Amino acid sequence: MKKHLLFILLCSSQYTFAQLGPLTVEKIMRDPKWMGVSPSNYHWTADSKTLYFNWNPDKKAKDELFKVGTSSTKIIKAIDKEDEKNPTQNYLYNSNKTLGLFERNGDIFLQDFKGNKERRLTNTQERETGAIFLTDGSIAYQKEDNIYSLNLKTAETKQLSNFVKGKKPGKADVKTGTVQDNWLKAEQTALFDIIKKRNAEGKNNTNRTGRVRASVATDTKSLKEIYTEDKFLSNVIISPNGRFITYKLTTAAQNNHNTIVPNYVTASGYTEDIPGRTKVGENESTSQNFIFDIQQDTVYTIQTSTITGIKDLPDYLKDYPKEKEALQKKNEDRNVNLFGPIWNENGTKGIMIAISTDNKDRWILQLDALSGKFNLVDRQRDEAWIGGPGVGGYYAGNVGWVDNDHFYYQSEATGYSHLYVADVAKGEKKQLTSGKWEVQTLKLSKDKKTFYLTGNKEHPGITNLFKIASNGGELIQITTMKGLNEITLSPDEKWIAINYSYLNKPWELYIQPNTPKAKAVKITTSTSSEFNSYAWRQPDMISFKNRYGAEVYARVYKSENPHPNHPAVVFVHGAGYLQNIHFGWSQYFREYMFNNLLADNGYTVIDIDYTASSGYGRDHRTGIYRHMGGKDLTDQVDGVKVLVEKYGVNPKHVGIYGGSYGGFMTLMAMFNAPEVFESGAALRSVTDWAHYNHGYTSNILNEPFNDPIAYKQSSPIYFADKLKGNLLMAHGMVDVNVHFQDIVRITQRFIELGKSNWELAVFPVEDHGFVEPSSWTDEYKRIFKLYENTLKK
Repeated sequence: MKKHLLFILLCSSQYTFAQLGPLTVEKIMRDPKWMGVSPSNYHWTADSKTLYFNWNPDKKAKDELFKVGTSSTKIIKAIDKEDEKNPTQNYLYNSNKTLGLFERNGDIFLQDFKGNKERRLTNTQERETGAIFLTDGSIAYQKEDNIYSLNLKTAETKQLSNFVKGKKPGKADVKTGTVQDNWLKAEQTALFDIIKKRNAEGKNNTNRTGRVRASVATDTKSLKEIYTEDKFLSNVIISPNGRFITYKLTTAAQNNHNTIVPNYVTASGYTEDIPGRTKVGENESTSQNFIFDIQQDTVYTIQTSTITGIKDLPDYLKDYPKEKEALQKKNEDRNVNLFGPIWNENGTKGIMIAISTDNKDRWILQLDALSGKFNLVDRQRDEAWIGGPGVGGYYAGNVGWVDNDHFYYQSEATGYSHLYVADVAKGEKKQLTSGKWEVQTLKLSKDKKTFYLTGNKEHPGITNLFKIASNGGELIQITTMKGLNEITLSPDEKWIAINYSYLNKPWELYIQPNTPKAKAVKITTSTSSEFNSYAWRQPDMISFKNRYGAEVYARVYKSENPHPNHPAVVFVHGAGYLQNIHFGWSQYFREYMFNNLLADNGYTVIDIDYTASSGYGRDHRTGIYRHMGGKDLTDQVDGVKVLVEKYGVNPKHVGIYGGSYGGFMTLMAMFNAPEVFESGAALRSVTDWAHYNHGYTSNILNEPFNDPIAYKQSSPIYFADKLKGNLLMAHGMVDVNVHFQDIVRITQRFIELGKSNWELAVFPVEDHGFVEPSSWTDEYKRIFKLYENTLKK
């Protein structure tokens, strides 16, 4: 009887331990492993029979490697040696797909698919990269700064370029002998007949150590020395026909001020400085691209002056007529960043992608390698800034050759990022996908007959895999699960690994045959029993028209037992250009759980994909151009109106919170809409955009010195005097993204303004993204206390 009772008590205690509810900040802000660890880092073996992935079902200190076969759903813990027998390789194929090149640990290997043999081509201490097949059957690769070719039949290795660091020696740089050297040399010649004889035969080419310099064989041509001076060499690319080597020389920015982030809690006991980034508007590095014609032994410049519209000025200059007039008189070419060239298989055509440094233009250009001039294939101009999935301003984008004449790319020309193919020979373009949705990822099949793409065609917050013929036709849907589907295609393209999640279900692995609407089989179950014990909400997925007539999407977390005050909280996601209103598991999983906690405690919570969020096309993306805290803020206000009208929220008891861009938005809301928001928690907030980085900020606001209007109407520090409600600010002191200086500066403004309804919580060991559970807990306990003390009073 006693044993039976003890068993019941033990079971009862284990069951109680497994129960999560009621939610508390301390519970949800623990090390996330308590929830369970989702699988990640999927990679197929070369034979497409096995999928490897990282996983941690036992909540160990580190994730471990697991595998599953396509013929079974049984998960097996992988052994490293087994993994090495059949590694995943990204092959670069020859024209008939019989051979493949790949890199392993800095060396080049050749795979013979017919003979199923692997051949090692290099074995050096240096790293060989960028191996390609040349049209003559040999291969080329880069080692250190230079390009080499390897004849697969004769095994002869040949150096094709000779980049030399530093300046080309002039006459003043040539070392001449001293008077003593010259006297000794003359004496030797006068005394010895053998010296006279060898001088006549050219065999006395000696240095001061007495070592005879090797003479150059008459049938060997010395390589042209290309001096890089004080510039940085990059983007060294050889054409497949082996004739042209293109490269970029970059001059580092001068007279810039790098920021410093002090680190106070250190092992040494001393304050240590962390070198930081520059601020927006600082000088940028400049680059120039060149062509080395091996056949002509000549170097010449790629001529960006031949780009269509290279002198066009941005529209915003209409607000600065004097500056615009001065620039028009200068009539200078704009600076551009060039990517490529991307050569077709036979090396007859090369495409370069050009992005203007003022962020307004993206060109797809055919390079005439003989002259260094360009012919226009496509130009996309945006008076806000170039961007969108597959387009981007910091890389070439999703581009490549379908065949020797057809080049594919993505463009937002219609307002949404879609797939295009250009017939470069004929100068014609064809749009393959269309509609009010985005192509988000893109992959061309091995036989180049099919594009595989993911897109949000069904709903802005649902992604699926599709395929379409590379020459156009019907768009065919392959996956069907409602949520987010991230795809890893097997090398033979017969299977897909799906990283899938839903609103209240974290990421899990599924495997599906690569056939339309086939069944996806679930492989992993990762969430803990404690996590599963709570009924996580599926928030209402709604949309509403904002005051400008645009459709805005949101999640609403309803409270089953609203507090008598009927309070509400607005959560603002970070990054600006990011999507959080989707049918998948949010990357803001802590905030998702906190929103559930708020709803349990009588609050209604709304989370909005405000203007500038991703997933909704160009106009939504660029709607904050030159005015952050404009339409993105009024979307929050319009969202509160929806809560009042449809969810019974009391408009006098509304709070707001968010981190990074969400922290910035919270400050703008508290300053510029004080009649709407009673309390706000601004976390790791940008307070003055003139102090943020260049790449992100210059896209949206241009630069402080050329568009001060944009910065002054977008920066919270200029509106600090309007604070009326209750404000909590929280910031990590070693934040290398949004510096602690940002929050210190606005704190000083509050002090000078005599404001008292604010507080600042500092976190000495935290960077931009908090890591320590104790920091997360402290921060969110403060937020919850703020709302409890102000919105429920």
